[in-house]
Amino acid sequence: MKEPSKPYLRDLSFRGFIEGLTYLDTNSKPLAHFFGGIPYALPPVGPFRWQKPRPLPACYRYGTRANPGRYTGNCSLCPQPTQENKLDDEFWDEDCLQCNIWVPTGDPPKGGWPVLFWIHGGFLQWGTARDEDLTAMLSETACKAIVVMPAYRLNVFGFLASSELYRSSSSEYSTNVGFWDQRMALEWTWQNINYFDGDASNITIAGYSAGSHSTFHQLAYDLGVPDSKAIIKRALMLSNGPGLQPKSLDEAQEQFNELLKELRIPLTTSVTEKLGRLRKLDPKTLLKATMRMDLHQFRAVTDGSFVRHDLLHEIDSGVFAQRMQRRGIKLLIGECRDEHSVYGTWRPPKNTFASLQTRLHADYPLSAVEVFLAHYCPDGKLPTNCRNWKDAFGRIYADLQVHHLERGMVNALVRHGAGALVYRYRIEWRAKCCDDWLPKEWGVTHGSDQRPIWLWGSGLALSGEEKDIIRHAFHENLARFVNGEELDWGTSHTLRIRTLKPDGSVKIEEDSRLEEGVKVWDLLKKVGATGHPTAAAKL
Repeated sequence: MKEPSKPYLRDLSFRGFIEGLTYLDTNSKPLAHFFGGIPYALPPVGPFRWQKPRPLPACYRYGTRANPGRYTGNCSLCPQPTQENKLDDEFWDEDCLQCNIWVPTGDPPKGGWPVLFWIHGGFLQWGTARDEDLTAMLSETACKAIVVMPAYRLNVFGFLASSELYRSSSSEYSTNVGFWDQRMALEWTWQNINYFDGDASNITIAGYSAGSHSTFHQLAYDLGVPDSKAIIKRALMLSNGPGLQPKSLDEAQEQFNELLKELRIPLTTSVTEKLGRLRKLDPKTLLKATMRMDLHQFRAVTDGSFVRHDLLHEIDSGVFAQRMQRRGIKLLIGECRDEHSVYGTWRPPKNTFASLQTRLHADYPLSAVEVFLAHYCPDGKLPTNCRNWKDAFGRIYADLQVHHLERGMVNALVRHGAGALVYRYRIEWRAKCCDDWLPKEWGVTHGSDQRPIWLWGSGLALSGEEKDIIRHAFHENLARFVNGEELDWGTSHTLRIRTLKPDGSVKIEEDSRLEEGVKVWDLLKKVGATGHPTAAAKL
């Protein structure tokens, strides 16, 4: 952070004392308080690699009054590739189950500050909360909330899956540990945020890209627990949707076997020895092996534990809507106009249909890949709106992660009576600062709104005119949303969209892509819910 600062001491009661920073303006006026790298679980290292996160013991103390725990730096960085698919291990640390916390200055409202639990994105393969600067948002806007930004395990460290490991009672292994990390951080927030003057009964979960996809899965999990353990009051899903029902454990075994082959671990080795050898490998060796694989994307699997077998059926049948209605959970969800420009850059296929199919299978169940490729590329032909197969990949990937399945989900919520809980948006405007890292020809692409709009610049330079546009279009309503207030959204029906137009104006529009989105959703329903033998019949 570039702003001047001074130490900020916080008493966490039985958890002890911590020291963070208060960031100041040039006149020494406080802008925001910050704590970086506060542990929310024990280190997932050594024999605990690929196990569920372990909660901090009851006796755990962050520090004393005389010697407070100093959290003035940042959360650790889970080992990961860069956005350019390279390996830079300068800040890597598997001991990454920590969070950064931003707190408004001044006296909190009665009951405490609302809480925004923000999950970073990065395709679940990379990403961090380390780079955000919320001093401007907390000091210049009406969005006064405590923002908790957790780090969590990514890629092979967070989402290694194997049916043989899962079924081995002696393996001490769990699936979807990246999602379990997020849940642990959310529970830690619920249990401890009052020590930061936060309101534990007013938590909004939010995320961008894979953080939005994670938000969906955290919401789905929370809707499945008893009311006494429910945490989430509302959800903010930015530029990502529910995605497909994740691969089954049996299909994930194919990826696991490919990893073993790349690491020259014999498939005939016992399950216990396979896991032991994998745990002894250094992070760079593991990641290098994944980068050589065809099935290189490590994502969630349908395990019947964190991810239920019939999860998408719950959405389509109305179960999801009924649970949201019963708890009054509101959802703000939307997209950018040109999501595909960035999506097409992440490990793109070679310029062939076969390569496209292999690349998509790295993310999705093969049965689903075959269904949507038959829709997009009948007879293996390049779609007419695509320049080449890389362009086709970006557009299909963006449709599946954002445009179409988001619409399928929203349409199902509306069909089952939960439309009043949903607010939709679309962004067609781009801030000037985006030109520093996104080519102009990419348009209003994935990520062009995350920091400039939703995080009020997050350290980027916004002009006064741009701030007026952002405030009017979304930020005033964002403040109302996290406070649990009614929004001035302007739509007369949930299937209409609040759109920020290229000239900075706001218009309420019909959804021109709704019909196509629902069509793709319905096609994918025919595949059945992965891992559940009766799901196809239900759908």
